[in-house]
Amino acid sequence: MQYRRISVEPVSPVVGAEVSGIDLSSPLDDETVEEVRRALLDHLVLFFHDQDIDFESHKAFARHFGDLHVHPGASLKGNNAELVRIYADDKSKMVAGERWHSDLTCDPLPPMGSILHMHVLPPCGGDTQFTSAYAAYDGLSDRMKSYLEGLTAHHDGTRVFSTAYAGREGSEKVSYPKADHPVVCRHPETGRKLLFVNPEYTIRINELGAAEGEAVLNFLYGQIGQPQYSTRFRWRRHSMAFWDNRSAQHIAVWDYYPAVRLGYRATIVNTRPPAA
Repeated sequence: MQYRRISVEPVSPVVGAEVSGIDLSSPLDDETVEEVRRALLDHLVLFFHDQDIDFESHKAFARHFGDLHVHPGASLKGNNAELVRIYADDKSKMVAGERWHSDLTCDPLPPMGSILHMHVLPPCGGDTQFTSAYAAYDGLSDRMKSYLEGLTAHHDGTRVFSTAYAGREGSEKVSYPKADHPVVCRHPETGRKLLFVNPEYTIRINELGAAEGEAVLNFLYGQIGQPQYSTRFRWRRHSMAFWDNRSAQHIAVWDYYPAVRLGYRATIVNTRPPAA
């Protein structure tokens, strides 16, 4: 498609595009916002470089696409209600998102999208990989697609956040969301089918026995992680990534220990739950 206000350069045939010709520290007109939205639907994740912006500009950009989501751990000391701090250093025992996932699928209404702005990077490493949940579904056989229709999966935030926030003051008082969603969903805007399970939050397939459900999930996780469906983003300082949480999954590559990596993520509220 043609753009008047921004330049969009795909980085792979199935997922990801770099966007230039836009300054996110300045107010955006409606046409520019609409072009960014359309590019997001086409490419699932957008990459912006050289965006030296403050927290308020970060949140203002995100609000063009919806209200801001409040993270389950927002009440804990050091966390921000509208900007999630993504941080690792030589004392970290783990980092968030080390397995394929879309953000907070444990919510009854998982977020529409996320926008991560990177402030401090290791000397090398610390990339993020993104994959297309459309392509992962499209690559299944027709027989497997038929088998998955009508199945639902249980997603639970406890195992992710209870580990991530272990020992943090007040963590014992935080409850984390749980939800059931279809294994195969339709994107609410594009209508395309996609896989909506991930190894971070998905616990089981409700309609299958434990052993069968685990085997199916492990197969689907392998399908989601196929390299031909993905791209790898090398961050620069002040880079931003904006991903459609409904159709893209991602994984944080923790290959930079003991270096410091720091970013902040705004998460955008969805208006419709995942639907078959």
